[in-house]
Amino acid sequence: MSEPAPLPERLRLRVVALVSAVLPSVTPVPPSLRKVAGFAPARRARLGASAIWAALEDDVFREHAGVQVAAVPPAAGDSLDAAARAWLTREEGWESVVSEAVDSLGDDEVRDDRAQAELARLAAQVASLQAELATLRAEHREELDRVRAEHKVLRQRLGEARGVLRAAEEERDTARAARDAALATAETATRTAEADVRRLRAQLEEAESGLAATRRDARSEREAASIRARLLLDAVVDAATGLRRELALPAVSGAPADAVEAELAGIDAAPTSSAPATPALLEQTLAMPRARLVIDGYNVTKEAWPTASLEAQRSRLVSALGPLVARSGAETTVVFDAAGSTTRTAMPAPRGVRVVFSPEGVIADDVIRQLVAAEPRGRVVVVVTGDQAVARDVGREGARVVPASALLGVITA
Repeated sequence: MSEPAPLPERLRLRVVALVSAVLPSVTPVPPSLRKVAGFAPARRARLGASAIWAALEDDVFREHAGVQVAAVPPAAGDSLDAAARAWLTREEGWESVVSEAVDSLGDDEVRDDRAQAELARLAAQVASLQAELATLRAEHREELDRVRAEHKVLRQRLGEARGVLRAAEEERDTARAARDAALATAETATRTAEADVRRLRAQLEEAESGLAATRRDARSEREAASIRARLLLDAVVDAATGLRRELALPAVSGAPADAVEAELAGIDAAPTSSAPATPALLEQTLAMPRARLVIDGYNVTKEAWPTASLEAQRSRLVSALGPLVARSGAETTVVFDAAGSTTRTAMPAPRGVRVVFSPEGVIADDVIRQLVAAEPRGRVVVVVTGDQAVARDVGREGARVVPASALLGVITA
């Protein structure tokens, strides 16, 4: 395949603008663009244009960027936009689309674009050299100021050392005189200390009597605290009963051994938890306190977007979950099956959404079972899957199983 001809400046800028708009969604992001991806969209196109255009020389990055750009609706009637998209995606006939757009710009405009690009390059080079010169001058001034400050500090330290030496000699003489006076004072202090010991012994006996009285008072306070704790416990029990009645929680039926007995008998035990089968009920369930949402990723995406690539399916599902998680506050995990893959793709996710790929050799169904088993009994756990085996296993653990259609009804409404 021949190397594409150079693009006019306007068309090249349109390509850079389209890629900068979707840069955070492109995975993986080249190391040279990771800092640029964190900029605001307008700053990405303005400050990172050169880096983005250089990265587009890599066909793999260009193809990934083309996938994300193709997901954004095109501007109607804009031939320049269509040519930029065709150059990125390289679909059949893209050369003719780009060629027609280049011809429509006109030879004079192409020459002007090239001249402006060269002028901008030279201006940027001059600005870079000026900035480098200013930096060198500032560094020289800073080094000179540092040397002068060190010289001044050394002179001050020399004067201080001389003063310290004189003061030390004076303190030595004073200490000798103080030593003699201290010896005389110590003898007087010894006699005073003996009198203090006798006084302190009397105070100790008095303190022991007070301690006994304090212990009696503390015992009475503990008994009163025990009564208050029992009253508080009764209040908590009453509050829990009222909360159960307010949330209209269903009564628990069956026993923990029912699942084991059913398995020994060769039949499937019916799940004991109620599942929200409609989008409205799913919204209400996820709005409950401390709700937990676990999604079988490819099970949902292959029902919603069967013709899209796996990368596009993952991107659409994770992006669509953002508003739902923001409304409900549910702790959400999306599990994608990667048992047969040795690589894991890092992908951006909205706040509150975690994306998990199953380890090599482990299917996503087993990861979902582990996540549900780790949750405490009584917590609201909702599992979105159409796999009957997974639904049966997590239902035994107390999770509420929801079909993919209910979730799609919420995130695509």
